[in-house]
Amino acid sequence: MATTTKALFRGAATTNTGTTLYTVPASTTAVVSNILITNTAGTAGTFTIALNGTAMATTVAIGANSIITLDLKQVLATTNTITGGASATTINFHISGVEIS
Repeated sequence: MATTTKALFRGAATTNTGTTLYTVPASTTAVVSNILITNTAGTAGTFTIALNGTAMATTVAIGANSIITLDLKQVLATTNTITGGASATTINFHISGVEIS
């Protein structure tokens, strides 16, 4: 089995909270280890994130020029997804984990 530590997603959120941020590749298991959410705007916003359709954070407030860190160990099976979005594109997701194939 090969284990690869990687950025599962890094980038600006869309304003559609159902946007697919990451899909586990075929014949692979992924372990999500950290999710970092940043707001680079001078105004507060909200974000939503779900692991394979199960809400982790729904319309959670994030302050202006702030950061929220979610430290977790969640396993995702082949074809499972991470979805999310935010109230503004100034909110960014940084999702780290491991792929095992």
